[in-house]
Amino acid sequence: MFTKLCQPIFEAAIRDYHTTDNVDTPINNPYTQGNIEYDLYHKCWIDTVQWHLEDIIRDPAIDPVEALQIKRRIDKSNQDRTDLVERIDSYFLTLYRNVEPASDATINTESPAWAIDRLSILALKIYHMRQEATRQDASPEHRQKCSDKLNVLLQQQQDLSSAINQLINDIAAGRKYMKVYKQMKMYNDTDTNPVLYNSKKG
Repeated sequence: MFTKLCQPIFEAAIRDYHTTDNVDTPINNPYTQGNIEYDLYHKCWIDTVQWHLEDIIRDPAIDPVEALQIKRRIDKSNQDRTDLVERIDSYFLTLYRNVEPASDATINTESPAWAIDRLSILALKIYHMRQEATRQDASPEHRQKCSDKLNVLLQQQQDLSSAINQLINDIAAGRKYMKVYKQMKMYNDTDTNPVLYNSKKG
């Protein structure tokens, strides 16, 4: 089951980040580059840093200049995340390249890697909701509310893991086939964002 590989790696990345809890902490990936474990750890590290950048930028007292710098950093993070998800999908495309889809094989609404992307972010939600559910300076009502939400997230994690494993099994068996569409984000591209390409004319 592929998600049994993912889950401890995601938890390790989140735990490693929180040893410093600083968005500028350099990544120290314990896995060998080129392996799927390396990409899974890197993926969750990007998600974790971006999670905290999103917290920081919502500070009502943040300096506007700093906010703009963080917004641009989040934009780059989103692009890095997309690139990494597409690399993880390439792993599955290579792994199952010799599988002949059945004549009645169907395509899924999302690729395995984009579903794994959701699993990584879900691991982050669980980590932080668990913190809130046990926060001693919060009211009992707050802790109970967050505990209830944590239970829902844990069920969601179980359901999503099951769905991902089923999808991968179906691809391996030829019951489903992969067809990956690159995201083709336009706002970061100087050739497709009119603000960027018009600025070059000035």
